[in-house]
Amino acid sequence: MDAESMKLLAIAIVMAVGTICPAIAIGLIGSKGADAIGRNPEAAPKVQTAMILAIAFAEAIAIYALVVSLILKFV
Repeated sequence: MDAESMKLLAIAIVMAVGTICPAIAIGLIGSKGADAIGRNPEAAPKVQTAMILAIAFAEAIAIYALVVSLILKFV
């Protein structure tokens, strides 16, 4: 294997892990948030705010993976 193919493999692994893990996390956050709102509807605004904030942080991890893969691609 030459250096270019190893570089492309590293990019693929970074993007695979960097998108699958946040996707699973976002799904779990949404599921637990909906469950919490279903159990306690009067606390929905507090739960929804925390849920949206947690989803934004999980999505930031995917953006970091994209940035790392772009750096690997073009450097």
